[in-house]
Amino acid sequence: MLDAAQPILSVRDLKVHFQVKSDKGWPWSPARTLNAVDGVSFNIRAGETLGVVGESGCGKSTLARAVLNLIPATAGSIVWMGQEMNGASPQRWLAARKDIQMIFQDPLASLDPRMTIAQILAEPLQTHHAAMPRDQVMARVKAMMLRVGLSAQQINRYPHEFSGGQCQRIGIARALILEPKLIICDEPVSALDVSIQAQIINLLKELQQSMGLALIFIAHDLAVVKHISDRILVMYLGHAMELAHKKALYATPRHPYTRALLSAIPIPDPRLERQKVIQILQGDLPSPINPPSGCVFRTRCPQAIERCASEVPELRRLDGLSEAACLLA
Repeated sequence: MLDAAQPILSVRDLKVHFQVKSDKGWPWSPARTLNAVDGVSFNIRAGETLGVVGESGCGKSTLARAVLNLIPATAGSIVWMGQEMNGASPQRWLAARKDIQMIFQDPLASLDPRMTIAQILAEPLQTHHAAMPRDQVMARVKAMMLRVGLSAQQINRYPHEFSGGQCQRIGIARALILEPKLIICDEPVSALDVSIQAQIINLLKELQQSMGLALIFIAHDLAVVKHISDRILVMYLGHAMELAHKKALYATPRHPYTRALLSAIPIPDPRLERQKVIQILQGDLPSPINPPSGCVFRTRCPQAIERCASEVPELRRLDGLSEAACLLA
């Protein structure tokens, strides 16, 4: 058993690289390396929520899938409940996966259209608890449906008969049915209306408190992440730019990229919204196949200096609440 103060998941210097062949190159041309995740580290403790934010293509979803071993990590360490899992056998991963579950971005696409809700929710139990009697399986399926706000009378319906918000509740129920310790939420509300987003986030917070879950919550929207996260990891082009407690990050962001993201959050007060200064990033996101030298953010950074082109900044602790990968932080 782990001590309560120890992290249940510890990721160190995780890298995920892909070999990419050019469509326009010769067949014998060498493959190029795409650095999807390049040296990301973080810890998460029981009951904690770590938000992961950044632009599209920054490596958030790749990071989540590498933690679950859905795609292999190129290098680095993934320690789950005190055991190193990078390079672990399929049998060890199968045993660990009942405690690590995932909620996907597209609620309808993540559900098999040929299976009823009863079959979808029973499948994890049949996989990990094959000896469980059928009546007990059905009892747990119905109880979980009620817990996420669905009716037990809907148990024999198919996914296409539900709305997007209801399908995401089914996805949450499927992730929770095994009573895991950690759930990775890969942009679970980005495909939903704003009002439904609030319902799903409130549901996740309620379930987290009642079940003692740890969450990794991936999103584009820093306003959404603020309401559910304890700490926030900001990623850019596969690198960790800032890792901070949410109060410190929103009050005093240390990295220029974080400040630019925060400046884009709408303010409900029209008067304050008109007075706000938005920090618009110049240029496009560089290719992860050919990233800039030194700091990968320097080509879009308004504060870049000559050193930024030659030195790769490490994520370093600035105080008790914040870490930033910036030479000027």
